[in-house]
Amino acid sequence: MDWIRDHLWETWLGVSIVLGVAEMFSLDLIFAMLAAGAVIGTVAAILGLPVVVQVLAALAASIAMLAFVRPAFVKRLHSGPELALGHGKLVGTRGLVTEEITGLAPGRIRAGGEIWTALPYDEHLKIGPGETVEILQIKGATAYVHPVGTLEP
Repeated sequence: MDWIRDHLWETWLGVSIVLGVAEMFSLDLIFAMLAAGAVIGTVAAILGLPVVVQVLAALAASIAMLAFVRPAFVKRLHSGPELALGHGKLVGTRGLVTEEITGLAPGRIRAGGEIWTALPYDEHLKIGPGETVEILQIKGATAYVHPVGTLEP
């Protein structure tokens, strides 16, 4: 016990390192916030403040980090762009009709650098080659498309 009292800043530093290592295993950002509080305890010990003040400073810093910093970090880590993978990334994009598309006979479109079998989303439409279409849905290997309107001069 005397060694800890004689080496308070080293003890606080050791506690912060142990909490930092524990954070690497939990990845919950709780031990990291507690480690930050222990760093404040280290600074208080280096300044020569009494042990009670060191503990209160470390406790206050840990609670503040858990209450204010951790929620912002967690929100930032869990938010981000939606990643569309596979054929889902083509929904909402445009393609060029290469073979006529009707409700009775599927045609072909070029979208995303690939040729896709396509059917009109509205089965009563007829879409000719060279027209631009928007992909509204993909089922299996068939894209359901709708023509994109053009402005006529």
